[in-house]
Order: sequence, then C-alpha cells, then structure tokens
Amino acid sequence: MGRMGHALHKFWEMVQVTLIAQRGGMLGWVPVCLALGIGTYFSLTFEPSPIFLGMCFVGAAIMIMLARLTPDAFSPFPVAVALCLTGFLLAGARAHTVAGPVLGWRYYGAIEGRVVAMDRSQSDALRLTLDQVRLDRVPPARTPERVRISLHGKGTAGITPEPGLRVMTTGHLSPPSGPVEPGGFDFQRHAWFARLGAVGYTRVPLMGAAEASDGHAGLMVFRVRMAASERVQSRLSGDTGGFAAAITTGDRSGISQDALLALRASNLAHLLAISGLHMGLLTAVVFATLRVLLAAHPFVALRWPTKGIAAIGGLIAAAGYLALSGGNVATQRAFIMVAVALAALLIGRRALSLRAVAVAASIVLALRPEALMGPGFQMSFAATTALVAVFGWLRDFEHGAIPRWAKPVFATLVSSAVAGVATAPIAAAHFNAIAHYGLIANLLSVPLMGVLVIPAAVFALVLVPFGLDWVGLWIMGLGLDWILGVAHWVAVLDNARGYVVGPGPWVLPLLALGFLTLILWQGRLRWGGLGAMMLAFYLWHGATRPDVLIADTGTLVGVMTPDGRALSKPKGAGFLARNWLENDGDATTQERASQRWRQGDIVHLSGKRALAAFGGCRTGQIIVSSVKAEELQNSTCTLFDPATLRLTGSVALHKTREGWHMTTARDKAGDRLWTAWPKAGKRDQYVRINPTSRP
Repeated sequence: MGRMGHALHKFWEMVQVTLIAQRGGMLGWVPVCLALGIGTYFSLTFEPSPIFLGMCFVGAAIMIMLARLTPDAFSPFPVAVALCLTGFLLAGARAHTVAGPVLGWRYYGAIEGRVVAMDRSQSDALRLTLDQVRLDRVPPARTPERVRISLHGKGTAGITPEPGLRVMTTGHLSPPSGPVEPGGFDFQRHAWFARLGAVGYTRVPLMGAAEASDGHAGLMVFRVRMAASERVQSRLSGDTGGFAAAITTGDRSGISQDALLALRASNLAHLLAISGLHMGLLTAVVFATLRVLLAAHPFVALRWPTKGIAAIGGLIAAAGYLALSGGNVATQRAFIMVAVALAALLIGRRALSLRAVAVAASIVLALRPEALMGPGFQMSFAATTALVAVFGWLRDFEHGAIPRWAKPVFATLVSSAVAGVATAPIAAAHFNAIAHYGLIANLLSVPLMGVLVIPAAVFALVLVPFGLDWVGLWIMGLGLDWILGVAHWVAVLDNARGYVVGPGPWVLPLLALGFLTLILWQGRLRWGGLGAMMLAFYLWHGATRPDVLIADTGTLVGVMTPDGRALSKPKGAGFLARNWLENDGDATTQERASQRWRQGDIVHLSGKRALAAFGGCRTGQIIVSSVKAEELQNSTCTLFDPATLRLTGSVALHKTREGWHMTTARDKAGDRLWTAWPKAGKRDQYVRINPTSRP
C-alpha cells in the first residue's frame, strides 16, 4: 500500500508539473475553448431555450469564481469550461441578433427593393441582393429583410443596376434551401446569418423604381467600390480586369467561370479572396515604404518613432482596404490579424506569434461565431498557425545555416509548402477536391503577387489624383496575366485535380484538435496530437456514402452502383448532381452518371407524364416522384413526393441486413432558428419504410 501511495504521489506531482508547464501557452487555448462551445451550439438538433442559455451564463460565472479557489496547477480547467460556455452563449446571441422573417412558401410576383450587393452565381448570372424589400400581397411583418435574385434571360436587358438604386421586377422567390443531402452544407444556416430571407431569379427586365440614394455609410462605400471596380476593368479588359477588380475591391462579377475553374483546379482560387495574404502584403508594402521614406530624412529618423509611425500608416491603409473591399467576413478576419500584428509592433512585441494568432481568432469568433463553420476561417487560421509555428521552430534551429541570399527563396518554398499542407485536408473536406499541382502553381504565382501585383496596386492608387493610375494597373496586369496563365496551364495537366470522399462529422474536429495539440501543448504529450490526426485520417478513409440519395424536391435520385453513383436523369438539378458526385469522390459528369441508371426497386418519376404512365408499384419498391402522387400514397410501396419531402428535406438511405435505414436532412439539422421546417398538417405524414423490407 505504501508503494502504491508513493507511486500515486509521484504521478500527482508529475501531473502538476505538466500542467504548470503549460502556463506560458494558455492564451493559445482561448479560441480553442470558444470554438468548442460554438461548435456545440451549431451541432445541436434543437434550439436552446432562454432558460438554458441563462443557466449557461450562470455556469460560466460559477466556473470563473471556482478558478479563484482552485490550486494554480488546475485553475485553467474551470476557466476552460467558462470559455466553452461563453462560446456557446456568443453563438446563441448572434443567432438571435440576426433573426429576421424568412419566406415560408414559393412566391411568384412583383419584387421591389434597393440594390445593396452584386455578385455572380455559379451559373455565371449577375446576382443582386436587395434590402427594403416589398412583395406583392405579402405583409411587411412576413417580408424578408433581404432577398437575392439572379438575372437570367431578359432579366439582364433592363436598366443597369447600381448601388443604392431601387429596382423592381417580376420573379420567383423561395425559402433558402436545406442541405443537398443529410449532414451536408446547410445553406439555410448560411442565409440566416447573411440575413437572406429568400432567394430566387427573374427572367423579366429590371425597371428602376427610384433613383439611387446615398443612404447609409455602407451604401456609400459600396458605390465607391463599384466605381473603383468599373475604373479598373476599363483599364484592364477580360479576366485580367476582373481579377484585378476582385483583389482590389472584392467585386468578382467581372471574372469568367472558365477562369474561376482554372484557378480552383490549380489551387490558386485563394488569390481571388481578399484575405490575410492580400491584407498582409498591402500592409507590408505601405509599412516598408513609410519606414524607408522616414529613414531617408536624418532629422526624422533620429528624433521620431519611425517604426511606430510606419505601423500606424500600415494600419490606416489596412482599414481603408477593408472598407474598399466591402468588409466581408474573410476581409474582416484578415484585418483583425493585421491589426493585432501591428499593435504588437507598436508595443515592442513580435508581430507574428501564436499569441497574436490566438488574439485574432478570439476576436473573430466573438464578433462572428458562425465563421467557425466556414472553410474560410478554418483554412486561414490553419495556414497562419502552421506558418507561425514552423518559422518559429526554424528560427530556433537555423542559426545561420542558410546563406542570406537564399533565405527569401527558402522562405517562399517553406511558406507555400506549409500553408498547402495545413489547408489541404480542410479544402478536401469542404470541396472534395485536391489540386495535385497546387504547390507548383503557388510557387510560380504567390511570390509574384507580393513583389509585383500588390505593390503595383498601391502605386496605381497613389497615381489616381494625377490620372496616371493606368501605369500601375498596367504593371499589375502583367503579373495577373502570368498568374492566370499558370492557372490555365496547370488546370489542363493530366490528373490536375483529384476528388476524395466527403468525411464524417467527427473527422475535421478531431483533425483540428490533434493539429492544435501538436502546436500548442508544451512537453512530450504534444505528440499525442499526431495520434489524433492519424485517427482522423483513418476515420476519413473508412467513410461510407449513402446507397440512395433523394433530392428535397424529388427532382433527382442517385443510387450507388459498383461503377459509382447512378443518377436518374442526364440534365436538370445540376447543382445537386455535382455535389453528390463530388461528395462521392467521383469526377464524372452528370450525363455519364445517368448512363449507369437502371429502373428497379428504386423508381424515379419525373413530371406528370411519367406519373400518369406509371402502371403501379409492387411491395418493397421505393418510388420518388417530382410531382404530388396522391394515388400512390396508400400503396404497398414507399413513396417520396413533394408533399412528404418538404417535411423531411433531402433523404439518404443506407442498406442494412434488416432493410433500409433512412436519414433525413431534418434529422441532421433539427429544428433550429434557421431551419423553418413546415409543420405537418392533417393530410401530411412522414415517410415510413417497412423495417423488414429487404433492399
């Protein structure tokens, strides 16, 4: 007993020493704990009640008080629990703050509103976001705050939309759609936090309902952005001008789908987004230029704090860039990171450190908790964290081993490789694609962005008052032409892009936890993070896909075969088809996938004619109809039609020994603020599959 007690005492001392050793890096775990709470909130299938949120608040306060009474070695644990509860509360508060009406039915009629945003859809159609919306025969209390419409056909033949212009048209609107498959990307949640209450399209030309007004400050900035974008595209034509407008003003409407596909296939699409790379390069150019100019004057260099002045100038430039680019979530995240780095310079601290990254991540999560669920936040902070950690290790071990002239080349190679490795799993998880030659493309393009494109953009801005901005833009265009050329060259290489199966829900959280443990933990236990990451990849490798997928409108069905997923039709519902195939890790087209289709126990009836010609079903068959099929509701087969699918959302079926196991989008998403599932009426019923029926 004495030996056991002595061993326990030694173990207890070892635990205390290990925990005390973490004190220097505790700040890095703050955003991790916040993220755990935020992720928990978004993973729920029910909406927490106000009483539940109040209990979380009380619990967080109790944990903070408990931390003051806990021994020093263990006091971080109650603080961590308090931070997790705080993250949960932040997400809940944000979800209620952005609440607004969501259209509860399909609408066709007059649409009127003020243009507050413009971009392009995946079909390359001009897309407008409208606020101050008016809908025919819809009371204000049920009218969405914002709607988004795509201009198809004659919709682009009307007036030219401009910021602040009040327009009207006749079009189709519908509620934001749910996931294309259970557990997939939830557009309803995305639209909720974007304050979009309806989306749709029009084929009718736009008409002006009122002249453009200045309105609020954000609208004025939007007008300046679009004017700057138009000026840039007037100087640089085609995709080069669209690319230049995208990285200077955030306006992507001028770049073609062909160029976008090439950039994605070559892993260069991140250069389009105004992110940490662009914000950091711009700030670095301004900071370095100001330091050189101030240092050139002996009186100023000897008496003024030139480093601090240059840092403030860089911060002002970053703030202006944030406003000019529209201030979306990605740009806000980049600005916060740059602001933290410059603030560190002002107080004499290291500009880029894991503490600075932690502070920036905590601020972003506090302001926009929903950003955690998007690939932008995950990829940018994964890349930044990995880069800061790796260069920190290299700084400790390099000791002049690399010649001075080779350091820039070495830094470029290492940064491209590290950022690529850190973000590749996240990109593959969200987009199911891997750019096999992405490292080559980035090595040929990213350095040019830093030494030519961004400095030329700053040069063009300085020359605007003199009407000579075309000089800077011409130089900028040379660099962008090279980057687009690299993208197109890489995109057509054999096997330039591969596809992977979508991971299960635990893969990314486990991968992130292992990655952060490896970097943040102090001591040998950090290598346990590698084990967690290996487990995540093992689970990903063993991920299975549904045997049957059914669209939430009944317009498409996909059945897994030995040759891949068979789709029920070669055209139509292209967005669904593309997502299903990509999630399967299948690079084939919808048309080829439709050639695998064979009617059997799974029958798809597309349209009224197909339903009328259907002779009847047999026991055990599953019938999917794109139109309401009342005559089949009491048959011995299982029916999925719009009347039932509107209650369930998209459906996934898995084969089991006992029969079919059904999972619906409603099961996965639950009943949340943003889901707005319709309530079942007397005539409505959920689909039930006979558990004894064999697949």
